[in-house]
Amino acid sequence: MTLRITKKFEFSASHQLSGLAEGHQCGRLHGHNYVIELELSADRTELTRTGFVRDYGELASFKAWLDRTLDHRHLNDLVDDNPTAENLAVWLYERWSKEFPELTSVRISETPKTWAEYRP
Repeated sequence: MTLRITKKFEFSASHQLSGLAEGHQCGRLHGHNYVIELELSADRTELTRTGFVRDYGELASFKAWLDRTLDHRHLNDLVDDNPTAENLAVWLYERWSKEFPELTSVRISETPKTWAEYRP
C-alpha cells in the first residue's frame, strides 16, 4: 500500500517565455503568484518509526530555499530552460529529489485554473 503526502508552497516571480508566436502574451515580461505542491510517497513498510512518509516540518528547508532563491526573482535568470511551468516542475524535482528521496511529483500553478505536473 502506497501512502502519499502533499504540501503546498507559494512564491511570486517574473518570467518571459521565448519561442512563442509574435504577440503571444507570455512572450512579454510578466509575473505570477506561483503555487507549488510537493508530493512524497512511501510504501506502508517504509514509513518512519512515528508513521510518517516524512515529517512535514522537514520540508521547511525547501520553503527557506524557495523564499531565498525564487521569491520575487526573474526566473529566466535562474532556470536553464525556458521557464515554463513544465520546465520549472522538472527543475525543482531534479534539485530536491536527492534531499527528499520520497518525492514523487512536483505540481506548479501559475494561475488558479492551470497546473503542470512532473511525475517521473
